[in-house]
Amino acid sequence: MTIRIEYPPELAVRYRAAGWWTDELLGDWLERAARAAPERVAVRQGTRVLTYAGLRRHVRALACGLDRLGIGKGDVVAVQLPNLAEFAISYLAIASRGAVMQTVHMPYRGDEIRSLLKHSGAVAMICVAEAKDYAAAALALALRKELPDLAHVIAVGRAPAGAVAFADLTRVEDGNADPRPVQVAAADPFVLLYTSGTTAAPKGVPHPYHTYLANFRLAAAELGVEPGDVVLCAAPFTHLYGLSALSVTLCAGATALLLPAYTPGEFTELVVRERPTVVYAGPAHVANCLARGLFDGKDCSSVRFVVLSGAPVSRDLAHGLESKLGGGKVLQLWGMTELQAGAYGRLTDAAEARVGSAGRAAPGNELRVTRDDGSPAAPGEVGELEMCGASLFAGYLHNPAASAAAFTADGWFRTGDLASIDAAGYLRLAGRTKELINRGGVKFSPLDVENLLAAHPAVETCAIVPMPDPVLGERACCFVTLRDPAAFGFEEMQRWLARHGVSKVRWPERLEVIDAMPMTPTRKVMKGALMQELERRMRARHQQ
Repeated sequence: MTIRIEYPPELAVRYRAAGWWTDELLGDWLERAARAAPERVAVRQGTRVLTYAGLRRHVRALACGLDRLGIGKGDVVAVQLPNLAEFAISYLAIASRGAVMQTVHMPYRGDEIRSLLKHSGAVAMICVAEAKDYAAAALALALRKELPDLAHVIAVGRAPAGAVAFADLTRVEDGNADPRPVQVAAADPFVLLYTSGTTAAPKGVPHPYHTYLANFRLAAAELGVEPGDVVLCAAPFTHLYGLSALSVTLCAGATALLLPAYTPGEFTELVVRERPTVVYAGPAHVANCLARGLFDGKDCSSVRFVVLSGAPVSRDLAHGLESKLGGGKVLQLWGMTELQAGAYGRLTDAAEARVGSAGRAAPGNELRVTRDDGSPAAPGEVGELEMCGASLFAGYLHNPAASAAAFTADGWFRTGDLASIDAAGYLRLAGRTKELINRGGVKFSPLDVENLLAAHPAVETCAIVPMPDPVLGERACCFVTLRDPAAFGFEEMQRWLARHGVSKVRWPERLEVIDAMPMTPTRKVMKGALMQELERRMRARHQQ
């Protein structure tokens, strides 16, 4: 199945002239670092260390192995791996074959994997042999009956019968050899990611080297990531955000400090023991650590800055984290699978801008906010956020209807985010357009009410979704997970909102307590799943 990516010629000319798009490939970054400092550590995973020279040998070896399997230009290779050295090796080796890496999140199982690989036409899947109660390689082998394109299952660990062992594809002697050459251009497809599906089914987002590498290269320069940095990422590499952190690290020739699976204890232990200088994390990752006091009394002074992304960041969280860093700064980043990093804070920004906004547009990108009628919003006015620029995708894979709906007549991408941009260009997010509550014609975003309720001492997590109503159209329903069930109920929720001056029209009119909040692999609340759960509960109560 061929993936084609086409941009208007005039855009390519403009982006090249500006220096945003180049002919650079991912492998060029590895070669540059391996030649400049072959003994610098590229990847550190526990006691396992790969220098840049060693990483290059492993990448060449896997590229030779993929070549023996017949994997070449344009082939899609799915990767479902934790943040292991094997992920970085696969990322670079797949690119060196001119193939396209499709990421698959670790929590995904049969139904999701079947759907995603059928859509992409993946010819191979690289996965762990087993992970806890999940026999990934065996599942992938079973799926081959329904996926005629899936010719190879490559297992990290002890490969079951029918699968190829990752270790067999990366024989040491192949590290000094070169696979058959492949002609790869920067306009060729490079990665295939899928949207998170928080409110709808995931959509395939292919990117060429142009868009992806431009975003990472410019971010590394803008944030000042250098060869001497050690970068720790709590987010999974199978997601845009985690892959961005790994790519920025490779671009800078820095060291990637790997955390295979996030837990608050292991994350904070790595920060203290291994002393990273740059940390990428989600607000939920940090909030867990702060709530448990895991940073208290610990030396985190090695960290120059922490980038937070994936969900709204409260001022209290940002200030609380900065107080533990001993001089390090907190930056916020806003991004999407369709456009990578769209905006982020800079180290030179004033504290209020860093803490209270998602920063300014990334180099090569432009942002604007529009009203319902499409007219430009005034500075500080909330409307729908739109974007255009050098890191923007060209359209969804095999989905022309969604692609057409995603762009305005003048070529700007409709992000679906509500936001404002002040006169200085700082972006402040205000929720999602699809998550607006329309109560009798009065539309409002539940984001600030969610943040307020999440600050209640008894509340662990909170999310508000629209609830169908025959009179008003919609009302708000609040889902919570609780630290102390005895200290929070419907009446306490109302008292808390009244105490903080929230108008009654924005109060949730139903409270549902659940054991666990449905989350994407990057810790975004899956509101679509909550709406389905609400419908199920309402139907069950109606039948009683």
